[in-house]
Amino acid sequence: MVEEKRSRVGNALLWVLQVVLALVFVAAAVPKFLGDPTMVATFDAVGVGQWLRYVTGAAEIAGAIGLLVPRLTAPAALGLVAVMVGATITNLLTFPPIAAVTVVLGVLLGVVARARWTGLRAAS
Repeated sequence: MVEEKRSRVGNALLWVLQVVLALVFVAAAVPKFLGDPTMVATFDAVGVGQWLRYVTGAAEIAGAIGLLVPRLTAPAALGLVAVMVGATITNLLTFPPIAAVTVVLGVLLGVVARARWTGLRAAS
């Protein structure tokens, strides 16, 4: 009984984390698609072209949606971890203080991926 209650609480906390992360990534993606001057300048500073702004925004939107679909949660979280690895490397080279944010997001996504991947294996 206690174990079942703990499991439900853990699941609820994971869902809260997933929703918060999904909102963070939607909020990060929207300015990329709208051509926000800060985003344009940021991707100019990176020096790889504006196409990466759209690819990154698309990955963030797809990942955010995936975080909310149970069968896709673990793979979506892993995909967003990859995006955060790229963002962290880029930030370390161009905007070092922001790198801490992408590291924290990557760790939280890793927690979600691990927890949900374990759940996927248990369900199959």
